Amino acid sequence: MTAPLRASDQTVHVGLPGRAYDIVIGRGLLASLGARAAALRPGAKAAIVTDRNVAELHLAAAEASLTAAGVASCRVVVDAGEGSKSFGGYERVCEALIAAKVERGDIVVALGGGVIGDLAGFVAATVRRGIDLIQVPTTLLAQVDSSVGGKTAINSSRGKNLVGAFYQPILVVADTTVLDTLPPRQFRAGYAEVVKYGLLGDAGFFAWLDANVKEVFAGGAAREHAIATSCRMKAAIVTLDERETGDRALLNLGHTFGHALEAAAGFSERLLHGEAVALGMVLAAEFSARLDILPRQHVAAVSRPLAAAGLPVRLADIPVGVPDADALMELIAQDKKVRRGTLTLILLRDIGHAYIARDIDPAQVRAFLVEKLDER
Repeated sequence: MTAPLRASDQTVHVGLPGRAYDIVIGRGLLASLGARAAALRPGAKAAIVTDRNVAELHLAAAEASLTAAGVASCRVVVDAGEGSKSFGGYERVCEALIAAKVERGDIVVALGGGVIGDLAGFVAATVRRGIDLIQVPTTLLAQVDSSVGGKTAINSSRGKNLVGAFYQPILVVADTTVLDTLPPRQFRAGYAEVVKYGLLGDAGFFAWLDANVKEVFAGGAAREHAIATSCRMKAAIVTLDERETGDRALLNLGHTFGHALEAAAGFSERLLHGEAVALGMVLAAEFSARLDILPRQHVAAVSRPLAAAGLPVRLADIPVGVPDADALMELIAQDKKVRRGTLTLILLRDIGHAYIARDIDPAQVRAFLVEKLDER
């Protein structure tokens, strides 16, 4: 399997009845933001929500695009990092939009990575009972995952994304040019979510990623192929199961373990979401092998493309203190897939074949974690 020979703009359609929208993918698309917003919502003004790091790089271009299309705009700039995805951060953005007299017929533009997409999306879902949302993701992780599908949320002190809403955007503009300014660590973290799509449902794509990791990191056609393929897979799953009552839970491969590790790190820069998901996927593969569901030799295949990208694949690889098994189990117990005291995990039968494992005995998971912690 090979990448396209040349890069070109691509459109992925998310065909939700009554809430359909497009994901446009390509280089230089930020310049088209204003024209696209004006075409979708004539006469609306836009409130751009972004963080300080993204603002320095891309806010002026976004505002210029809106101005050129005759779209009035205001800006709300928050601190970078998971700390803004909190009750306090949510309140500040809500109050800023209300003070700016943003109306129900206007547009919230989420310009940033996953934190901004989640925070601005939840604000859009709730201020004035719903304001249209355009996602302009500026990280690889956000372009392939968090900007697509309508999940919005803020964190609780007890866990990640525990307060939120399903709220679909009216458009996603994935300008791959902005990834050129992304720090290497952030790009690696996003790559974990790309690998996830191959692991959960496309063995051919997983094999292609394993063979083309250098090309994806270099940019160009391979990178855009990886982004578009990931978006198509997520769009297909979301269209069938918007509110995660069934197969959409497959998208959480690696997230149950990963979110617990993120919480243990205090949702800080010490452990990025994608880094936690990478390790979480390996742990899910190892637990699957422990239950004799996944052939043990496949665990190494799961780890290989993640390790090749410089992502953590062992608990010893992460630069944070990991609590004991009981503390991790307490964090896992806050997972949104817990049902009446039993766990639901996304496990692997094979590369490209994830499944939803319900009614997992927490004692099995705890014993597994004790074993993994002893290996450090």
